[in-house]
Amino acid sequence: MADRLVDEAEWIRRCAQWSEHPEREEFPPGGGQVTLTIDEQDPKNPTEDRFTSKRFHKALSVTLNSVGFRSGGQDLTTAGTYIEMVSRLLEPALPAFAVLAVRGRVKR
Repeated sequence: MADRLVDEAEWIRRCAQWSEHPEREEFPPGGGQVTLTIDEQDPKNPTEDRFTSKRFHKALSVTLNSVGFRSGGQDLTTAGTYIEMVSRLLEPALPAFAVLAVRGRVKR
């Protein structure tokens, strides 16, 4: 296993050197050929109905998650997503309610 780590470290070192001076050395280190294949089609703009409820919902959720609600990264159902958003809105109010409850008990 140590030999493999040494080999990988050597390969990374050679790649770093090549990236600094690509005209001098071969890539990948040790020779060979690199082939990149992309299976996906190029993205296209929608040609039919651009404003659908599905697109609106997706745009709204992306905007809310990036601006106000940092989602946990879990794949939740629609209901779970909205429950998470509501809980994130109400979380700051819970300590305030606790302080008011303690204050009410102390006043008596």
